[in-house]
Amino acid sequence: MKSLFHHTAIIDNGAEVGKNTKIWHWTHISSGARVGENCSIGQNVYIGSKARVGNNVKIQNNVSIYDNVTIEDNVFCGPSVVFTNVINPRSEISRKSEYKKTLVKSGASLGANSTIICGIEIGQYAFIGAGALVNKDVKSFALVLGIPAIQKGWMTAYGDRINIDLDGESEWVCSKTRDKYFLLKDNLIRKKGEY
Repeated sequence: MKSLFHHTAIIDNGAEVGKNTKIWHWTHISSGARVGENCSIGQNVYIGSKARVGNNVKIQNNVSIYDNVTIEDNVFCGPSVVFTNVINPRSEISRKSEYKKTLVKSGASLGANSTIICGIEIGQYAFIGAGALVNKDVKSFALVLGIPAIQKGWMTAYGDRINIDLDGESEWVCSKTRDKYFLLKDNLIRKKGEY
């Protein structure tokens, strides 16, 4: 099946959009942008020419993904997530040569109205709470909340919160997937279970 674009969407010549991707009302994908397969791109989304979006990504309404932002596979961007690409913007000074790179790794979820300051990396399956201001790197599987965002716990790849203190436990098993999780040098490690 080929991709489905709403008639109000603008897909510039030179933009790459993978098959089975759905693009909704009033969205603009710039020339040079790359969007993977099986994505859902919501209403009023902008994707810049140097932005990269992986496969099976869900981008909700009112999200702008600017140049130098890379979103890997299976990422969820909630409504009105804000990305930036310049640390010190000024209207009268062009800073296109100073754009910082931002990487959102596979499986991460970015809550509604969260703000992602440029130049950081969000780890695999990290979970960013709604309204959080993320201004530093986030570990894989970390749950971060607040302004500025701070780590408040861990999340499974399935999306459940790990509700125990792993410091005193050797491992935690997800009841849904049978994946095992354990801490190693303050990082959460996942060992896939048998489904």
